[in-house]
Amino acid sequence: MIKISRLFPLFLIPLLAACAIDSSKKEIVESPSTPFDAPPAWAKEVVWYQIFVERFRNGDPDNDPTPEDMEGAYPGFVPEGWKITPWTQDWFRPDDYFANMDGKQGIGGHPITGFDQKLQARRYGGDLQGVLDQMDYLQELGVTAIYFNPLNDAPSLHKYDARHWRHIDRNFGPNPAKDRETMANEDPTDPDTWEFTEADKMFLKVIEEFHKRGIKVILDYSWNHTGHTFWAWKDVLKNQEKSPFAEWYEVKQFDDPNTPEDEFEFSGWAGVPDLPEIKKTQYMDHADGIRAYEGNLYSQEVKEHIFAITRRWMDPNGDGDPSDGVDGFRLDVAAEVPLGFWREYRKVVREVNPDALLLGEVWWEQWPETMIDPEPFLRGDIFDSNMNYRWYRAARHFFNAAPDELPASAFVDSLEFFRHNLREESNYALMNLTASHDVPRTLTSLFNKTKNKYQAKPEDNPDYKIHKPDEATYATLRMLLAQQFTYIGAPHIYAGDEMGMWGPDDPGNRKPLIWKDYDFEPESTHPLGKDRPTDEVKFDEELFSYYQKLIGIRADNPALVHGSIDFILTDDGHKLLAYSRKHDSEEVIAVFNAGNETQIINLPTKNEGSYEDVLGGIEVRREGENLVLELPGRTAAVLVGE
Repeated sequence: MIKISRLFPLFLIPLLAACAIDSSKKEIVESPSTPFDAPPAWAKEVVWYQIFVERFRNGDPDNDPTPEDMEGAYPGFVPEGWKITPWTQDWFRPDDYFANMDGKQGIGGHPITGFDQKLQARRYGGDLQGVLDQMDYLQELGVTAIYFNPLNDAPSLHKYDARHWRHIDRNFGPNPAKDRETMANEDPTDPDTWEFTEADKMFLKVIEEFHKRGIKVILDYSWNHTGHTFWAWKDVLKNQEKSPFAEWYEVKQFDDPNTPEDEFEFSGWAGVPDLPEIKKTQYMDHADGIRAYEGNLYSQEVKEHIFAITRRWMDPNGDGDPSDGVDGFRLDVAAEVPLGFWREYRKVVREVNPDALLLGEVWWEQWPETMIDPEPFLRGDIFDSNMNYRWYRAARHFFNAAPDELPASAFVDSLEFFRHNLREESNYALMNLTASHDVPRTLTSLFNKTKNKYQAKPEDNPDYKIHKPDEATYATLRMLLAQQFTYIGAPHIYAGDEMGMWGPDDPGNRKPLIWKDYDFEPESTHPLGKDRPTDEVKFDEELFSYYQKLIGIRADNPALVHGSIDFILTDDGHKLLAYSRKHDSEEVIAVFNAGNETQIINLPTKNEGSYEDVLGGIEVRREGENLVLELPGRTAAVLVGE
């Protein structure tokens, strides 16, 4: 029997697998002389938008995944009767073929019993044509940088189980059959034989169209592991220690052909058997916590393969001008890859494009309690930025009193501790996110006053609320977003949050987007058969406009991008918070009343003249050197000097 070095409980496998402002786009600074150890200037100026392509929009039903395309994906077989799920179906209503999975075993040998396990077989057919079709929508929203979840060819819905790193997924482009043939005719080890598939060409068109709109594009890769259908891994399985790729992977023991047993044993990421890990110069188990560590990838050949793919997407035509390529990379499970490799990787990336961004996913040291300090990765020799989950956990704790009350002063202490531990330029480049493909939707996260990302779906907590949040949650959301868009760092939107989508942790955070031209079934089903309200599912125009307003405020006020920060009010008794952002002669003051009662607030300012609340239109008057406003409970204001 093939053995894997660590095997987590099965419930973790799907969880871990993984106003128009055109002027703002023109203001993004291009600096070809970006120092090697500094983030590119544009990193702090953008508003991020994360696209999970399989659930973004189905622009071309002719390229939808087939059972052949899904071979190797969890659960390890394609259920009898499988077909594409209608985009507008009630998310929690089981597909007809789900019954054909009962009693069977998934990858890893565990029985398939839960709704979340069965959801891994769903496909909706989202593709790059769907992205091209919605570029005007994204421009209307006002976002200025796109972070794509993995696009590499892979059998799963999430694409972290690469079948080929070097190509865009066949079902994201216009001709899957042709792309399959193109890949088969190449020598994966020889970049000179690589051609651009039809899906590759469409992605280059996507880059071109975004760049025309002044929108940056970064691509997500996991260099820590591949899928078990990856071409090199398949050779290892076939030829064992005789495989030329035997040293690419963390193989503990090869099979002895002289015995009837299969002694083959390897390390899979987080114990997931379909994600074999790339071999490092030293093996780190991470069972006692994930921490930065020195070392490198073991095989020079696998590094050269990675570097060739990186250069390919940064400068697709190889002419030395990277303007036709991606603007950087988001790097998955980055803390589990040795620092030495990342230092080499930075050199490769910056040699192609000095203005490229490297964004790490440095997250949990020991889930669900301790997050990793990203400082070792942000010294200028590795990454430019990190996914700032630490900010969201602290902000959710204060604004939402979840999992318990957090005084304003303690919230500020947390923010200041995070900030003073990093270089100034790194703080401004951080990606401040409230949701992603790995955590509950923002609305649902706020609706449930539980510990952050812990038992955050019905299979783990039967009482976890999955229906439409109440009005109090929307008020909390508006406060939280106002803080996100006025704080140091680059705001991030997980596609669909601006539409008003709700949903629990993975896989419930990966519903298909609720476009306004679609008519969705109401959500009336509970995966555990419990009673729940019936909710209308439709695009939230009011929330979309609120996001637009925040993006516009940030674009119109350079102090929110470049400015210093000074906390000028923390009132624990009344749950009040205010800070000033200053840049040159400009000042913007963000004010928050996280309590339930209206408060009269006095704020000091050395700037002369009047101030206007550009967010909610609250009246602001001057009394000497103070600004005075009457701020309702659960409300934010953004004061801009005139």
